Amino acid sequence: MRLVCIADTHLFHDDLQLPAGDVLIHAGDLLRGGDLEELEQGLVLFSRAPHKTKIFVAGNHDQCFEEHQQRAVALLGPDITCLQDSGVTVDGLQFWGSPWQPAFNDWAFNLRTPAELANKWALIPEFGVDVLITHGPPRGLGDGSAVARPLGCLQLRARVAVVQPKLHVFGHIHQAGGAWHEDGTLFVNCTTWECERPASVVDLERGPDGWRVTRQDIPPRETAR
Repeated sequence: MRLVCIADTHLFHDDLQLPAGDVLIHAGDLLRGGDLEELEQGLVLFSRAPHKTKIFVAGNHDQCFEEHQQRAVALLGPDITCLQDSGVTVDGLQFWGSPWQPAFNDWAFNLRTPAELANKWALIPEFGVDVLITHGPPRGLGDGSAVARPLGCLQLRARVAVVQPKLHVFGHIHQAGGAWHEDGTLFVNCTTWECERPASVVDLERGPDGWRVTRQDIPPRETAR
């Protein structure tokens, strides 16, 4: 199964070329200001995508999914699966998605204490999740920026170590796109940096021992910007 992974498109989708694949994953920040009017503009990206399955996890700029969740999800329609502390199974591959992050300015889906974060990550099933999608990164992987402090979530990294998905996809930190392997999990910051960076592509294959990553095409960590 081929997964095409993007994040941080911020309405610059006219500049983005989407490779063919089975599942399109958008790991958040489809929008800029985040209202419902912008969402109608952002949906053009999904309508142009030929992928059979489309999965979306909101990001900190997608405020309408926190403030007007039912209306925002209704606008997505039946062809786009929005995951918010929830999961979906596609041809036997199990996905789980969550939009939360350590407090980041005055945007959406902010949590301010380690306990709040740990409680949200505890909702991720301990067994069975093959692909984890979050907007923000775990601490120390794809979370570097010009800010002095690390921007990833320590509690998320601890939960991923327990769950051990085959793939953890996220975005949020534009300057830190790339891929990392740790303890059997492939971590991918699939940011497109406002569509100046290409999509990330990951192939998974199901064998007798479950799913495994067989191919990855991840843009270089360095960007022209």
